[in-house]
Amino acid sequence: MLKERHQMYVGLFVLADCVALGVAWLASYQLRFAVEIVPVTKGVPPLANYIILLPVIFVVWGVAFRSAGLYLPMRSSRRSHEKRLVLRASSMAMLVFTAVSFLGFEKAYSLSRMTLVLFWVFGTGTVMLSRSLLREVLRAARRQGRNLRHVLIVGDGELARSVNARLLAHPEFGLKVRGFLAEDTARVGAFIGTTPILATWNNVLDIVEEGGVDQVIFALPFEAMPQLEGLVHPLENTPVDVKVIPDIERFVSLRSGIDELDGLPIIGLRAIRLVGWNRVLKRGMDIGASSLALILLFPLMLVLALMIKLTSTGPVFFAQERMGLDGRLFRVWKFRTMAINAEAETGPVWAKRDDPRSTLPGRVLRRLSLDELPQFWNVLCGEMSLVGPRPERPVFIQEFRRHVPRYMLRHMVQAGMTGWAQVHGWRGDTSIERRIQYDLEYIQNWSMTLDLRILFLTVIRGFVNRNAY
Repeated sequence: MLKERHQMYVGLFVLADCVALGVAWLASYQLRFAVEIVPVTKGVPPLANYIILLPVIFVVWGVAFRSAGLYLPMRSSRRSHEKRLVLRASSMAMLVFTAVSFLGFEKAYSLSRMTLVLFWVFGTGTVMLSRSLLREVLRAARRQGRNLRHVLIVGDGELARSVNARLLAHPEFGLKVRGFLAEDTARVGAFIGTTPILATWNNVLDIVEEGGVDQVIFALPFEAMPQLEGLVHPLENTPVDVKVIPDIERFVSLRSGIDELDGLPIIGLRAIRLVGWNRVLKRGMDIGASSLALILLFPLMLVLALMIKLTSTGPVFFAQERMGLDGRLFRVWKFRTMAINAEAETGPVWAKRDDPRSTLPGRVLRRLSLDELPQFWNVLCGEMSLVGPRPERPVFIQEFRRHVPRYMLRHMVQAGMTGWAQVHGWRGDTSIERRIQYDLEYIQNWSMTLDLRILFLTVIRGFVNRNAY
């Protein structure tokens, strides 16, 4: 019954995809040849030449969607996940179809390149839209108690309770917990919320064979994982869907992710988004913006340099060792704002409000954060980024890493001129714990949009700050 129901929904999504692709294909033809965004120079081909290619489109996109897993159950998946799969599969299908069309159909049908581009845009968009509408209809039905799948949770600890709470918070998933299984027989008959504990772990097969269970979720504590094989093995000859949720949250430092080593699944406990093309994109923005900043701000920096030189003895610039990406050390550049050998008597210390070591122009520069303008050179050289956790001195890091949990995780990304913590006021001699909290939040949720938001907030908040001194 469950398999038949799944096939019915697969058919529904296949039909929706075909309708969306067909509409997009015909709309692309009309927009190209009827509206003529770009003038048509080779004549208007018959519509029949394009309609006859619809079966080819359905096959190519169908194979691509199936290969991408778009016809697998996605009850509890994020909407953005499905959209990413559609974009990836549609782009691959477009490449295949373009190659096939120009090799096999170009002479016969003279396909318009502009039409193909429009179809890629419209096809991807209409499929996303039709799937979103269909999923919303299904979610609405599940919220009303229809199309439900009944779940048995093996476990009654913190992890099992967390699974139950999340399923209750998302009725649109259509997953209803029938009951729990506990390790302790004394717990049988008790309730977790309104959900009963039906039996013990060893009775999992008996409960499944009674019927009324579509999915079994093993949510065992980490210490009980050695028993997992003995509990899962009896279910091999049953039609229920079996899932395992590993109790690894206590070990996760940033974002967990699943990788693969020659077919062997690997769970990463410190996965970050800033890798691959994301890192290339961020580096490109750093190079472009820092180059432009150095050119546009050169007159101002020249004036500041002259002001420092004329009001105090010593060099214009001040270089200090800091720690950046992967714990590598580099020299960060600033305009000098303090007297020479300012730490000769005190040793390494934090700057403080009305610091007597500061020069008169230095106080103004620090207050307006203008002393950090030379760091655009660090960004251009690749030692820093425009946005990221602020780099700290190694002498302070040795102390912080002993007392602040997960402190060193901030060095998994490039240090920045400004950051998520700084635009929220956590700079200077403020709480290290709160600063780390914001730094790790930035690393976990990185995106180019977040970087641009931080840069915008830096302009309106970051230059003048009560903790800048």
